[in-house]
Amino acid sequence: MKTIVLGSDLTCPYCGFIKQETMPTDACLYYYECTSCNTLLHPKPGDCCVFCSYGTVVCPPRQAETSCCNLS
Repeated sequence: MKTIVLGSDLTCPYCGFIKQETMPTDACLYYYECTSCNTLLHPKPGDCCVFCSYGTVVCPPRQAETSCCNLS
């Protein structure tokens, strides 16, 4: 069984601000508001959540190699 990491550093692509966040284990996070510049981030095309797009660690379902929300 894999150890799932729940902490990820999100980096805003607009202002470069980095904040550590705890990822939910039961849902994807489609939107995230940067606490520095207030830009609303959303996943890049092909990614299921903001952690997969802008985080240092991918979301828990991807870590576990299971399907993730809107991806089959």
